[in-house]
Amino acid sequence: MSVDLAWQLLCAAFVIFMTPGLAFFYGGLVKARSAISMMMLSFGSLAVVTILYVLYGGTGIAGNGTSGGSKYFGNPFEDFAMTDLVKSAGSGDAGNLFGGHAFLVAFCIITVALVSGAVADRARFWPWMLFAALFATFVVFPTFRWIWGVDADGNFYGWLANNVYGMGGALDWAGGTVIHQSAGAAAFALALVLGKRVGFSKELVVSHNVPLVLIGASILWFGWFGFNTGVYGADEGQTSLIFLNTLLTPAAALVGWIVVETFRDGKATAVGAASGIVAGLVAITPACAFLTPFWALVLGLVSGAICAVAVEMKFKLGFDDSLDVVGIHLVAGFVGCLYVGVFGSEALTGGSVLFGGTFKLLGAQLFSSLTVIVFSFVVAYVIATAIEKTIGFRVKEEDETAGIDSVLHGGGGYALD
Repeated sequence: MSVDLAWQLLCAAFVIFMTPGLAFFYGGLVKARSAISMMMLSFGSLAVVTILYVLYGGTGIAGNGTSGGSKYFGNPFEDFAMTDLVKSAGSGDAGNLFGGHAFLVAFCIITVALVSGAVADRARFWPWMLFAALFATFVVFPTFRWIWGVDADGNFYGWLANNVYGMGGALDWAGGTVIHQSAGAAAFALALVLGKRVGFSKELVVSHNVPLVLIGASILWFGWFGFNTGVYGADEGQTSLIFLNTLLTPAAALVGWIVVETFRDGKATAVGAASGIVAGLVAITPACAFLTPFWALVLGLVSGAICAVAVEMKFKLGFDDSLDVVGIHLVAGFVGCLYVGVFGSEALTGGSVLFGGTFKLLGAQLFSSLTVIVFSFVVAYVIATAIEKTIGFRVKEEDETAGIDSVLHGGGGYALD
Protein backbone atom coordinates (compact mmCIF):
# COMPACT_ATOMS: atom_id res chain seq x y z
CA MET A 1 0.00 0.00 0.00
CA SER A 2 1.33 3.44 -0.91
CA VAL A 3 1.79 6.11 1.75
CA ASP A 4 -0.62 8.42 -0.10
CA LEU A 5 -3.38 5.80 -0.14
CA ALA A 6 -2.83 4.89 3.51
CA TRP A 7 -3.05 8.55 4.51
CA GLN A 8 -6.21 9.11 2.48
CA LEU A 9 -7.94 6.08 4.00
CA LEU A 10 -6.93 7.23 7.48
CA CYS A 11 -8.30 10.69 6.74
CA ALA A 12 -11.52 9.13 5.43
CA ALA A 13 -11.87 7.32 8.77
CA PHE A 14 -11.34 10.64 10.58
CA VAL A 15 -14.11 12.26 8.55
CA ILE A 16 -16.51 9.36 9.04
CA PHE A 17 -15.86 9.62 12.80
CA MET A 18 -16.96 13.26 12.59
CA THR A 19 -20.59 12.22 12.06
CA PRO A 20 -20.83 10.47 15.46
CA GLY A 21 -18.97 13.50 16.82
CA LEU A 22 -21.65 15.72 15.31
CA ALA A 23 -24.27 13.48 16.94
CA PHE A 24 -22.64 14.13 20.33
CA PHE A 25 -22.39 17.87 19.64
CA TYR A 26 -26.01 18.17 18.52
CA GLY A 27 -27.26 15.69 21.12
CA GLY A 28 -25.87 17.72 23.98
CA LEU A 29 -27.40 20.94 22.70
CA VAL A 30 -31.03 19.78 22.63
CA LYS A 31 -33.52 18.95 25.39
CA ALA A 32 -32.82 15.82 27.43
CA ARG A 33 -36.01 14.19 26.15
CA SER A 34 -35.00 14.54 22.49
CA ALA A 35 -31.28 13.71 22.66
CA ILE A 36 -31.68 10.20 21.22
CA SER A 37 -33.87 11.48 18.39
CA MET A 38 -31.30 14.14 17.54
CA MET A 39 -28.43 11.69 17.48
CA MET A 40 -30.40 9.20 15.39
CA LEU A 41 -30.73 11.80 12.61
CA SER A 42 -26.93 11.81 12.26
CA PHE A 43 -26.63 8.02 12.33
CA GLY A 44 -29.52 7.72 9.90
CA SER A 45 -27.74 10.07 7.52
CA LEU A 46 -24.60 7.94 7.73
CA ALA A 47 -26.53 4.84 6.72
CA VAL A 48 -28.69 6.15 3.88
CA VAL A 49 -26.04 8.35 2.22
CA THR A 50 -23.45 5.57 2.26
CA ILE A 51 -25.83 3.18 0.51
CA LEU A 52 -26.89 5.72 -2.12
CA TYR A 53 -23.30 6.78 -2.76
CA VAL A 54 -22.30 3.23 -3.69
CA LEU A 55 -25.41 2.69 -5.82
CA TYR A 56 -25.11 5.86 -7.90
CA GLY A 57 -23.78 8.89 -5.99
CA GLY A 58 -20.10 8.14 -6.44
CA THR A 59 -20.34 7.85 -10.20
CA GLY A 60 -22.59 10.91 -10.22
CA ILE A 61 -19.78 12.92 -8.67
CA ALA A 62 -16.63 11.39 -10.10
CA GLY A 63 -17.79 9.70 -13.30
CA ASN A 64 -15.91 10.95 -16.34
CA GLY A 65 -19.04 11.64 -18.39
CA THR A 66 -18.44 9.02 -21.07
CA SER A 67 -21.96 7.60 -20.65
CA GLY A 68 -24.00 10.77 -20.80
CA GLY A 69 -22.75 12.72 -17.80
CA SER A 70 -21.96 16.42 -17.98
CA LYS A 71 -20.20 19.11 -16.00
CA TYR A 72 -23.52 19.78 -14.25
CA PHE A 73 -24.97 16.34 -13.50
CA GLY A 74 -23.45 12.87 -13.62
CA ASN A 75 -24.94 9.74 -15.10
CA PRO A 76 -26.06 7.53 -12.16
CA PHE A 77 -25.89 4.41 -14.35
CA GLU A 78 -22.27 4.92 -15.38
CA ASP A 79 -20.27 2.02 -13.92
CA PHE A 80 -23.28 1.14 -11.77
CA ALA A 81 -22.26 0.14 -8.22
CA MET A 82 -18.61 0.56 -9.32
CA THR A 83 -18.53 -2.95 -10.78
CA ASP A 84 -15.59 -2.15 -13.05
CA LEU A 85 -13.55 -1.06 -10.06
CA VAL A 86 -14.35 -4.27 -8.22
CA LYS A 87 -13.17 -6.34 -11.18
CA SER A 88 -9.79 -4.60 -11.07
CA ALA A 89 -9.51 -4.30 -7.30
CA GLY A 90 -6.09 -5.92 -7.31
CA SER A 91 -4.51 -3.04 -9.22
CA GLY A 92 -2.96 0.03 -7.66
CA ASP A 93 -5.11 2.34 -9.75
CA ALA A 94 -8.30 0.70 -8.46
CA GLY A 95 -7.04 1.04 -4.90
CA ASN A 96 -6.50 4.76 -5.36
CA LEU A 97 -9.96 5.13 -6.88
CA PHE A 98 -11.56 3.25 -3.99
CA GLY A 99 -9.64 5.47 -1.57
CA GLY A 100 -11.00 8.55 -3.27
CA HIS A 101 -14.55 7.19 -3.04
CA ALA A 102 -14.09 6.34 0.65
CA PHE A 103 -13.04 9.93 1.28
CA LEU A 104 -15.83 11.48 -0.80
CA VAL A 105 -18.62 9.44 0.76
CA ALA A 106 -17.53 10.65 4.20
CA PHE A 107 -17.95 14.23 2.95
CA CYS A 108 -21.41 13.48 1.57
CA ILE A 109 -22.50 11.95 4.88
CA ILE A 110 -21.48 14.93 7.02
CA THR A 111 -23.12 17.38 4.60
CA VAL A 112 -26.52 15.76 5.06
CA ALA A 113 -26.08 15.20 8.81
CA LEU A 114 -25.32 18.89 9.37
CA VAL A 115 -28.76 19.88 8.09
CA SER A 116 -30.49 17.94 10.87
CA GLY A 117 -29.53 20.55 13.46
CA ALA A 118 -32.18 22.90 12.10
CA VAL A 119 -35.06 20.56 12.94
CA ALA A 120 -34.08 19.40 16.42
CA ASP A 121 -36.86 18.52 18.88
CA ARG A 122 -39.57 18.26 16.20
CA ALA A 123 -38.61 16.10 13.18
CA ARG A 124 -39.90 12.56 12.61
CA PHE A 125 -37.23 9.96 11.89
CA TRP A 126 -38.45 8.20 8.74
CA PRO A 127 -39.46 11.39 6.93
CA TRP A 128 -35.96 12.66 7.77
CA MET A 129 -34.46 9.54 6.18
CA LEU A 130 -36.48 10.23 3.04
CA PHE A 131 -35.34 13.85 3.03
CA ALA A 132 -31.72 12.77 3.52
CA ALA A 133 -31.93 10.43 0.54
CA LEU A 134 -33.53 13.02 -1.75
CA PHE A 135 -31.28 15.87 -0.62
CA ALA A 136 -28.16 13.77 -1.19
CA THR A 137 -29.42 12.74 -4.63
CA PHE A 138 -30.54 16.10 -5.97
CA VAL A 139 -28.21 18.53 -4.15
CA VAL A 140 -25.14 16.95 -2.56
CA PHE A 141 -24.03 14.64 -5.37
CA PRO A 142 -24.54 17.22 -8.16
CA THR A 143 -22.95 20.18 -6.36
CA PHE A 144 -19.92 18.11 -5.38
CA ARG A 145 -19.50 17.48 -9.11
CA TRP A 146 -19.69 21.23 -9.82
CA ILE A 147 -16.56 21.82 -7.73
CA TRP A 148 -14.76 18.47 -7.56
CA GLY A 149 -15.72 16.53 -10.70
CA VAL A 150 -12.56 14.98 -12.16
CA ASP A 151 -12.18 13.20 -15.50
CA ALA A 152 -10.08 10.11 -16.22
CA ASP A 153 -6.97 12.27 -16.72
CA GLY A 154 -7.34 14.02 -13.37
CA ASN A 155 -8.64 17.30 -14.81
CA PHE A 156 -11.39 19.21 -13.02
CA TYR A 157 -14.41 19.69 -15.26
CA GLY A 158 -16.99 20.95 -12.75
CA TRP A 159 -18.37 24.21 -14.11
CA LEU A 160 -17.74 26.21 -10.91
CA ALA A 161 -14.15 24.99 -10.76
CA ASN A 162 -13.40 26.25 -14.24
CA ASN A 163 -13.70 29.60 -15.92
CA VAL A 164 -16.97 31.16 -14.64
CA TYR A 165 -17.96 34.01 -16.93
CA GLY A 166 -14.34 35.06 -17.39
CA MET A 167 -13.60 35.22 -13.63
CA GLY A 168 -11.60 32.01 -13.44
CA GLY A 169 -12.45 28.99 -11.31
CA ALA A 170 -13.77 29.15 -7.77
CA LEU A 171 -11.56 27.73 -5.01
CA ASP A 172 -13.09 25.51 -2.33
CA TRP A 173 -10.43 23.27 -0.88
CA ALA A 174 -12.53 21.03 1.37
CA GLY A 175 -16.16 22.11 1.09
CA GLY A 176 -16.91 25.57 2.46
CA THR A 177 -19.37 26.01 -0.41
CA VAL A 178 -20.67 22.56 -1.32
CA ILE A 179 -20.76 21.25 2.25
CA HIS A 180 -21.27 24.08 4.72
CA GLN A 181 -23.10 26.73 2.72
CA SER A 182 -25.19 24.03 1.08
CA ALA A 183 -26.11 22.50 4.45
CA GLY A 184 -26.80 25.93 5.96
CA ALA A 185 -29.11 26.93 3.11
CA ALA A 186 -31.00 23.61 3.35
CA ALA A 187 -31.26 24.04 7.12
CA PHE A 188 -32.88 27.44 6.61
CA ALA A 189 -35.38 25.87 4.22
CA LEU A 190 -36.27 23.11 6.69
CA ALA A 191 -36.63 25.57 9.57
CA LEU A 192 -39.17 27.52 7.50
CA VAL A 193 -41.11 24.43 6.40
CA LEU A 194 -41.33 22.77 9.82
CA GLY A 195 -41.91 26.00 11.73
CA LYS A 196 -40.95 26.93 15.26
CA ARG A 197 -40.79 24.63 18.24
CA VAL A 198 -43.52 24.86 20.84
CA GLY A 199 -42.74 27.84 23.06
CA PHE A 200 -39.86 29.03 20.86
CA SER A 201 -37.90 31.76 22.62
CA LYS A 202 -34.36 32.54 23.65
CA GLU A 203 -35.07 31.01 27.06
CA LEU A 204 -36.00 27.71 25.37
CA VAL A 205 -32.49 27.31 23.96
CA VAL A 206 -30.83 25.56 26.89
CA SER A 207 -28.29 22.80 26.30
CA HIS A 208 -29.10 19.80 28.49
CA ASN A 209 -25.57 18.30 28.52
CA VAL A 210 -22.70 20.74 28.01
CA PRO A 211 -19.92 18.14 28.55
CA LEU A 212 -21.42 16.14 25.66
CA VAL A 213 -21.28 19.28 23.50
CA LEU A 214 -17.59 19.74 24.34
CA ILE A 215 -16.84 16.08 23.60
CA GLY A 216 -18.59 16.43 20.25
CA ALA A 217 -16.67 19.61 19.42
CA SER A 218 -13.39 17.88 20.29
CA ILE A 219 -14.17 14.95 18.00
CA LEU A 220 -15.12 17.34 15.20
CA TRP A 221 -11.87 19.27 15.58
CA PHE A 222 -9.86 16.05 15.62
CA GLY A 223 -11.64 14.73 12.54
CA TRP A 224 -11.26 18.02 10.73
CA PHE A 225 -7.51 17.50 10.41
CA GLY A 226 -8.36 14.57 8.15
CA PHE A 227 -11.18 16.56 6.56
CA ASN A 228 -8.78 19.24 5.31
CA THR A 229 -5.46 17.45 4.87
CA GLY A 230 -6.89 14.37 3.15
CA VAL A 231 -7.97 16.27 0.04
CA TYR A 232 -5.88 15.07 -2.90
CA GLY A 233 -3.52 17.47 -4.63
CA ALA A 234 -1.36 19.13 -1.97
CA ASP A 235 2.39 18.59 -1.65
CA GLU A 236 4.08 18.10 1.72
CA GLY A 237 4.59 21.80 2.32
CA GLN A 238 1.00 22.73 1.54
CA THR A 239 -0.32 19.81 3.60
CA SER A 240 1.67 21.07 6.60
CA LEU A 241 0.24 24.54 6.03
CA ILE A 242 -3.29 23.10 5.91
CA PHE A 243 -2.74 21.23 9.16
CA LEU A 244 -1.42 24.33 10.93
CA ASN A 245 -4.26 26.51 9.66
CA THR A 246 -6.81 23.89 10.78
CA LEU A 247 -5.40 24.26 14.29
CA LEU A 248 -4.96 28.02 14.25
CA THR A 249 -8.25 29.33 12.85
CA PRO A 250 -10.60 27.47 15.25
CA ALA A 251 -8.45 28.51 18.19
CA ALA A 252 -8.74 32.15 17.15
CA ALA A 253 -12.46 31.75 16.42
CA LEU A 254 -13.03 30.44 19.95
CA VAL A 255 -11.51 33.68 21.24
CA GLY A 256 -13.50 35.82 18.81
CA TRP A 257 -16.79 34.18 19.84
CA ILE A 258 -16.33 34.38 23.62
CA VAL A 259 -15.12 38.00 23.41
CA VAL A 260 -18.43 38.91 21.74
CA GLU A 261 -20.30 36.85 24.36
CA THR A 262 -18.48 38.62 27.19
CA PHE A 263 -19.29 42.09 25.88
CA ARG A 264 -22.90 41.14 25.06
CA ASP A 265 -23.85 38.88 27.97
CA GLY A 266 -21.16 39.48 30.58
CA LYS A 267 -19.80 35.92 30.48
CA ALA A 268 -17.97 33.46 28.27
CA THR A 269 -19.88 30.17 28.00
CA ALA A 270 -18.64 26.66 27.27
CA VAL A 271 -21.25 26.24 24.53
CA GLY A 272 -20.02 29.51 23.03
CA ALA A 273 -16.44 28.25 23.07
CA ALA A 274 -17.47 24.99 21.36
CA SER A 275 -19.54 26.90 18.80
CA GLY A 276 -16.60 29.22 18.12
CA ILE A 277 -14.40 26.22 17.42
CA VAL A 278 -16.90 24.88 14.89
CA ALA A 279 -17.31 28.31 13.27
CA GLY A 280 -13.54 28.55 12.82
CA LEU A 281 -13.35 25.04 11.39
CA VAL A 282 -16.07 25.86 8.89
CA ALA A 283 -14.43 29.14 7.87
CA ILE A 284 -11.00 27.60 7.27
CA THR A 285 -12.41 24.64 5.31
CA PRO A 286 -12.45 26.38 1.90
CA ALA A 287 -9.40 28.51 2.68
CA CYS A 288 -6.96 26.22 4.51
CA ALA A 289 -4.69 25.62 1.50
CA PHE A 290 -4.61 29.24 0.33
CA LEU A 291 -3.81 31.38 3.39
CA THR A 292 -0.63 32.12 5.29
CA PRO A 293 -0.92 31.42 9.04
CA PHE A 294 -1.28 35.09 9.98
CA TRP A 295 -4.29 35.56 7.72
CA ALA A 296 -5.72 32.25 8.94
CA LEU A 297 -5.54 33.65 12.47
CA VAL A 298 -7.36 36.82 11.40
CA LEU A 299 -10.01 34.71 9.68
CA GLY A 300 -10.59 32.86 12.95
CA LEU A 301 -11.10 36.03 14.97
CA VAL A 302 -13.41 37.49 12.34
CA SER A 303 -15.49 34.36 11.72
CA GLY A 304 -15.90 33.63 15.42
CA ALA A 305 -17.10 37.17 16.14
CA ILE A 306 -19.43 37.33 13.11
CA CYS A 307 -21.04 33.97 13.88
CA ALA A 308 -21.54 34.88 17.54
CA VAL A 309 -23.63 37.80 16.31
CA ALA A 310 -25.29 35.86 13.47
CA VAL A 311 -26.73 33.11 15.68
CA GLU A 312 -28.78 35.74 17.55
CA MET A 313 -30.49 36.84 14.34
CA LYS A 314 -32.92 33.90 14.36
CA PHE A 315 -34.69 35.43 17.34
CA LYS A 316 -35.00 38.79 15.61
CA LEU A 317 -36.01 37.32 12.24
CA GLY A 318 -38.32 34.72 13.77
CA PHE A 319 -37.12 31.42 12.28
CA ASP A 320 -36.24 28.45 14.49
CA ASP A 321 -32.90 27.10 13.32
CA SER A 322 -32.60 25.00 16.46
CA LEU A 323 -28.86 24.42 16.60
CA ASP A 324 -27.63 27.38 14.53
CA VAL A 325 -26.73 25.58 11.32
CA VAL A 326 -27.49 28.79 9.41
CA GLY A 327 -25.65 31.10 11.80
CA ILE A 328 -22.54 28.92 11.92
CA HIS A 329 -22.26 26.81 8.77
CA LEU A 330 -23.86 29.07 6.20
CA VAL A 331 -22.35 32.27 7.57
CA ALA A 332 -18.85 30.95 8.35
CA GLY A 333 -18.70 29.05 5.07
CA PHE A 334 -19.65 32.19 3.17
CA VAL A 335 -17.11 34.30 5.07
CA GLY A 336 -14.34 31.74 4.49
CA CYS A 337 -15.02 31.49 0.75
CA LEU A 338 -15.04 35.25 0.19
CA TYR A 339 -12.01 35.66 2.45
CA VAL A 340 -9.94 33.58 0.00
CA GLY A 341 -10.78 36.06 -2.75
CA VAL A 342 -9.56 38.98 -0.64
CA PHE A 343 -6.65 37.60 1.40
CA GLY A 344 -5.55 34.47 -0.47
CA SER A 345 -1.82 34.12 -1.07
CA GLU A 346 -0.86 35.07 -4.62
CA ALA A 347 1.47 32.07 -4.86
CA LEU A 348 -1.32 29.68 -3.86
CA THR A 349 -4.33 31.25 -5.58
CA GLY A 350 -2.91 33.11 -8.57
CA GLY A 351 -3.97 36.43 -7.11
CA SER A 352 -6.53 37.91 -4.69
CA VAL A 353 -7.70 41.46 -4.00
CA LEU A 354 -4.98 42.21 -1.43
CA PHE A 355 -2.26 39.99 -2.89
CA GLY A 356 -2.32 40.46 -6.63
CA GLY A 357 -4.75 43.34 -7.03
CA THR A 358 -7.38 41.32 -8.89
CA PHE A 359 -11.09 40.95 -8.17
CA LYS A 360 -11.56 37.93 -10.46
CA LEU A 361 -11.16 35.32 -7.74
CA LEU A 362 -13.45 37.24 -5.38
CA GLY A 363 -16.07 37.37 -8.11
CA ALA A 364 -15.79 33.63 -8.72
CA GLN A 365 -16.01 32.93 -4.97
CA LEU A 366 -19.12 35.08 -4.62
CA PHE A 367 -20.80 33.60 -7.68
CA SER A 368 -20.15 29.99 -6.67
CA SER A 369 -21.36 30.62 -3.12
CA LEU A 370 -24.59 32.30 -4.17
CA THR A 371 -25.23 29.63 -6.81
CA VAL A 372 -24.95 26.76 -4.33
CA ILE A 373 -26.89 28.60 -1.60
CA VAL A 374 -29.85 29.36 -3.87
CA PHE A 375 -29.86 25.91 -5.47
CA SER A 376 -29.66 24.09 -2.14
CA PHE A 377 -32.33 26.26 -0.50
CA VAL A 378 -34.84 25.91 -3.34
CA VAL A 379 -34.44 22.15 -3.77
CA ALA A 380 -34.47 21.48 -0.01
CA TYR A 381 -37.57 23.66 0.42
CA VAL A 382 -39.42 21.78 -2.32
CA ILE A 383 -38.42 18.36 -0.94
CA ALA A 384 -39.29 19.25 2.67
CA THR A 385 -42.63 20.80 1.66
CA ALA A 386 -43.56 17.74 -0.38
CA ILE A 387 -42.76 15.44 2.56
CA GLU A 388 -44.66 17.63 5.04
CA LYS A 389 -47.74 17.82 2.80
CA THR A 390 -47.83 14.07 2.10
CA ILE A 391 -46.56 11.86 4.92
CA GLY A 392 -45.83 14.61 7.44
CA PHE A 393 -42.37 15.73 8.54
CA ARG A 394 -43.06 17.26 11.94
CA VAL A 395 -44.19 15.40 15.04
CA LYS A 396 -47.53 16.20 16.67
CA GLU A 397 -47.50 19.07 19.14
CA GLU A 398 -48.44 16.83 22.05
CA ASP A 399 -45.61 14.44 21.20
CA GLU A 400 -43.12 17.29 21.02
CA THR A 401 -44.26 18.51 24.43
CA ALA A 402 -44.11 15.02 25.95
CA GLY A 403 -40.67 14.30 24.50
CA ILE A 404 -40.00 12.71 21.13
CA ASP A 405 -37.41 10.17 22.27
CA SER A 406 -39.99 7.91 23.84
CA VAL A 407 -42.55 8.54 21.07
CA LEU A 408 -40.23 7.89 18.11
CA HIS A 409 -37.59 5.55 19.53
CA GLY A 410 -39.17 3.79 22.50
CA GLY A 411 -37.03 5.21 25.26
CA GLY A 412 -35.06 8.15 26.57
CA GLY A 413 -31.40 8.93 26.74
CA TYR A 414 -31.24 8.80 30.52
CA ALA A 415 -32.69 6.24 32.95
CA LEU A 416 -32.91 8.19 36.20
CA ASP A 417 -34.84 7.33 39.34
